[in-house]
Amino acid sequence: QVQLVESGGGLVQPGGSLRLSCKASGSIVSIWLMGWYRHIPGKQREKVATITRVGNTDYIDSVKGRFTISRDNAKNTVYLQMNSLKPEDTAVYYCNAESRGAALWPWGQGTQVTVSN
Repeated sequence: QVQLVESGGGLVQPGGSLRLSCKASGSIVSIWLMGWYRHIPGKQREKVATITRVGNTDYIDSVKGRFTISRDNAKNTVYLQMNSLKPEDTAVYYCNAESRGAALWPWGQGTQVTVSN
């Protein structure tokens, strides 16, 4: 079973930046779709961004122009560059592979992102 380890979160002021990393214990080279998700307490986990094996990306409207997802298949790692952060981006961020609309692997521990003064 592939394990996912997210890192890079922290406390940042509004307008700041963070770069999240997600390292998979197994190969992601054959995985078509990788994604970043976030969970705000009291709400359902939401998909933030996805990237295909060939580099096509998609984002939810609230992060378009601010977040950039990328992947390094050789390192089995997916990244999320987050710029111009807002307080409403505060959440625990997770990554996963997606197949037929469902997460493919067990969720990792996530990484906390807090945007506040």
